[in-house]
Amino acid sequence: MGNDADQAAREVLRDNDRGTYTVPTDNLYPFQWNWDSCFAAWGFSTFDVPRAWVEIETLLANQWENGMMPHMVFHDTAPGYFPGPEVWGTGRTPPTSGITQPPVAATLARAVYKADPDYGRTHMASVFGILLGWHRWFMTERVERGMVAVTHPWETGRDNAVDWDAAMGTVDTSGVGEYKRRDLQEVAADQRPKKAEYDKYLAMVYFGRECGWDEAVIREAGPFRVADVGMTFILLRACRDLLAMARDLGEPAEEIAGWIATLEAGARNHWNPDGEYFDSIDLRTGAFAGALTNASFLCWYAGIDDARMLGHLERQAAALTYLVPSLDPDHPEFDALRYWRGPVWGIVNTLIGLGLAETGHDELARRVRKDSRRLIEASGFFEYFSPLDGTPAGGGHFSWTAAVWLAWASPAANERIF
Repeated sequence: MGNDADQAAREVLRDNDRGTYTVPTDNLYPFQWNWDSCFAAWGFSTFDVPRAWVEIETLLANQWENGMMPHMVFHDTAPGYFPGPEVWGTGRTPPTSGITQPPVAATLARAVYKADPDYGRTHMASVFGILLGWHRWFMTERVERGMVAVTHPWETGRDNAVDWDAAMGTVDTSGVGEYKRRDLQEVAADQRPKKAEYDKYLAMVYFGRECGWDEAVIREAGPFRVADVGMTFILLRACRDLLAMARDLGEPAEEIAGWIATLEAGARNHWNPDGEYFDSIDLRTGAFAGALTNASFLCWYAGIDDARMLGHLERQAAALTYLVPSLDPDHPEFDALRYWRGPVWGIVNTLIGLGLAETGHDELARRVRKDSRRLIEASGFFEYFSPLDGTPAGGGHFSWTAAVWLAWASPAANERIF
């Protein structure tokens, strides 16, 4: 595809551009999503650095007073979308959701800065304090035993991952009522979360809304609290990049260095000795999820080079046509096309591939990058793909898939972010 794919990827981003923010894809996801937007900015930075900074600054302008960055911002209306701003009930202008999302912003803002340091320096300086406040909110409100706690599966970006099954088992859905899902009008039901899962997602949203999104109440009485291995690794990496930002800008760095030490120690608590892999933990029961997922392989991205994880990835590489599946194919719940129960996601592949390259695991890094490239070349910019035969699934014309093509997967892109 070569230059044709590069041009097509740029067109995807332009088509999904709403002026100051980018939607993941029209109709299916008609608003600004947190980590989607950060990836879109990274993609824009390969051909339009000023537009990349607009994307980041639009997102970060919606930080809550407590430091939290919401996972959705409702800049415009989209009749029929569910759950919309009235369901979240956060009372903000513009409306936002009441939960957060994986904190890739510091890492990808730094990548945008590296694309044009002269232009980006003042912009990086303007967002540094916002990012610092968001990370401080995580460390204050969400870090337990050095691991990042999530209060809703949607915060993880891996909505229906197996990691959450046991922890969601006791969620009371009796008050959820009837609703109509927009996603099932756009994508086949067998590629999306099931209704029983969605009922529980909504019950958690309603709990948050009823307590006014009070973190103390949610921490003590909320129906769901899980230490997500993916969030811990992503925040650890983001803190490393925030530290580099602080040093570039001449800002104090001791607090950030302390966070890194806390998260490095906490990451070891994610090690499941039975399965011998990094795993999520139900903080209500202390039980491991028992799931080897693509988030488990974010250890290298976080700067934790654990040789024991290489064997798991090598086994999957031998068994599958495309790396990296969102759930180990040996797991009984593996489903090649159902959302986060098996498909390959370009964004997670990117983070895994970058981490492998940075820690010197060049052969596996090349395999992950090559597989990502092959999937996009064969089918275009879809949301996710089957690891067995590459079947594209989910939304099409997808912003973050186009972005990772331009910034990482394309033959012309760099395999290392810095």
